Amino acid sequence: MQGCYEQLVAEGYLTARAGSATRVAERVVPPNPAPAPRDEPAPAPFVDLRPAVPDLGSFPRSSWSRSAQEALAAAANSALGYPPSNGSPTVRAAVAEHLRRARAADADPSRVVMCTGYAQGLVLTVRSLVARGLRDIAVEDPGHGPDESPDVRTLRLAGARVHRVPVDHLGLDVEALAESPARAVVVTPAHQAPTGVALDPGRRRALIAWARTRDAYVVEDDYDSEFRYDRQAIGTVQGLAPDRVFLLGTTSKTLAPALRIGWLLAPPTWAEVLARHKHLEDRGSPTLHHDTFAVMLTSGRYDRHLRAMRKTYRRRRDAVCDALAAHAPQVRVSGLAAGLSITLHLPPGVDEAAVVAGAAERGVVLRGMDAYRAHPAPDQPQLVLGFGNTDERRLREAIASLADLLQGRSPHRPPSR
Repeated sequence: MQGCYEQLVAEGYLTARAGSATRVAERVVPPNPAPAPRDEPAPAPFVDLRPAVPDLGSFPRSSWSRSAQEALAAAANSALGYPPSNGSPTVRAAVAEHLRRARAADADPSRVVMCTGYAQGLVLTVRSLVARGLRDIAVEDPGHGPDESPDVRTLRLAGARVHRVPVDHLGLDVEALAESPARAVVVTPAHQAPTGVALDPGRRRALIAWARTRDAYVVEDDYDSEFRYDRQAIGTVQGLAPDRVFLLGTTSKTLAPALRIGWLLAPPTWAEVLARHKHLEDRGSPTLHHDTFAVMLTSGRYDRHLRAMRKTYRRRRDAVCDALAAHAPQVRVSGLAAGLSITLHLPPGVDEAAVVAGAAERGVVLRGMDAYRAHPAPDQPQLVLGFGNTDERRLREAIASLADLLQGRSPHRPPSR
């Protein structure tokens, strides 16, 4: 008991004097508060042209808010309990219908597993493949970057042995894939990341034939499939071989990365094991968040948003192409037909890394193709330029600055807003 009194005295709650009774302190003095951490964010670049970022300012806040209210109003009390590992029946049904209608996929709600995005979907798939002894997994090159990149390290931590397969103007080289020991391949057929090429129809057929002959699997990242400008929509490989393809999708580029919503459409015999891996990963999915997305899908608000953003992104792509034609006609452009980025082919002899560094000094942040290669290719200097989150005026100004750099002129840095 004496120890308790001594502790209260030490903390200032009681006072004690020799020869006098112990009393409650008249005023408890709180301990000095810890100084607040100084929040000093790094200065924002003039313009960020790194790929894979949508227009964050165009997130459909009102549509999302309205959908959230409708989802909450419709939710039964039971929907507020611990969620199923693979996602609520409502969102899985909505995603399956969307994939059938918009992506020509062979989709059934029972084979949809909701996840936090492409990265988690890929990890769940690779773990499931490795658990069945399929450790040799191929990736596109360029695509996932050097061995020390987060993507490659993630695959290896999941137990995979990673093999590189080259990409050319027709997409993944399936003949090179067949020469590797791979029993699975991660591929972006609709809009290859980062080159922007679409997988040639003949190679699509060859890829499916490889999977059936090798008893192998295709992990299809449906990257940038929603935004197309000069071509008809390209259906999924999964729709041609649902028993051999895992299809991964996400809202990170169609809505916003912060939502952390993705899905995995599994082959018929794999859905249950993927759901088990998902349960071990995070014990379930955010039902109300996912059901909000389901309302976006079924109400038509998601489609309306996509149609509006296609027009926005097409204007921005055209602004980049027009500015390049005016200021840097020596730069060849590819990967124009779809997506949120394009590839700039620099003249021979240009130092890609030096251009990236010089552009950063001028306040223009972008990436070189070597960031996506297993090994640098100094004889193929290229830049990957994202235009999704930058308006047309700033895109034109950034291209003018980049052109000055390429032509050896003094820095041209437009005034910031």
